[in-house]
Amino acid sequence: MKTIVVTGATKGIGRAVCERFAKEGFALAICSRSNNDLKALAKRLEALGAEKVYYEQCDMGQRDDIQMFSGHIMDFFGQIDILVNNAGLFVPGKITEEAEGSLERMMEVNVFSTYHLTRDLFQVIKASKRPHIFNMCSTASITAYENGGSYCISKFALLGLTKVLRAELRNSHVKVTAVLPGPTYTPSWQGSGLPEERFIRAAEIADLVYATYSLPGNAVVEELLVRPQLGDI
Repeated sequence: MKTIVVTGATKGIGRAVCERFAKEGFALAICSRSNNDLKALAKRLEALGAEKVYYEQCDMGQRDDIQMFSGHIMDFFGQIDILVNNAGLFVPGKITEEAEGSLERMMEVNVFSTYHLTRDLFQVIKASKRPHIFNMCSTASITAYENGGSYCISKFALLGLTKVLRAELRNSHVKVTAVLPGPTYTPSWQGSGLPEERFIRAAEIADLVYATYSLPGNAVVEELLVRPQLGDI
């Protein structure tokens, strides 16, 4: 049984990744903050061909929630092949104007969650025959922009975390990939007034994640940078 863990699973890229791997017969462990959305997604994934689905309501900005989720995953599955650290929070604003606590909250969700969950699950992941860790970064990890504020700070930090993790695991068989999508059509962009065709489709990112995992042998895609054909918005 091949197993994948996806955080922030019920919307956007996270959902698309879940659906892509379900079609390949993977067992999935998923989480989000909405239990109703998780129930609906679990049914969808089972219909698509997932071998098993474990889901848990979880706020990835809370260390206690992460610890419970990781413990339950290991009890339920016993092995993990792929970890996709996808949970994220975007609140626009300028550093000099954004609300107090913005930096702390986005660091907790966008960076600390990846740090803690990866550490919690690492020994189980390492025992897999084909272990792979994907961290969902962003073009905001490499390009600062006005009104990006603490979001850009957190995404720069996440890419740094991913590079450190890759350096630490270089001599092991654990592959580490940073995924850096540009504007992707997710619920956060709906209502923007921009045409859907101007964006990357979430399913395209999911296809690339699966292709990266499927790459045979000793090669690893270290950074997967994807933008719309017409460039960032």
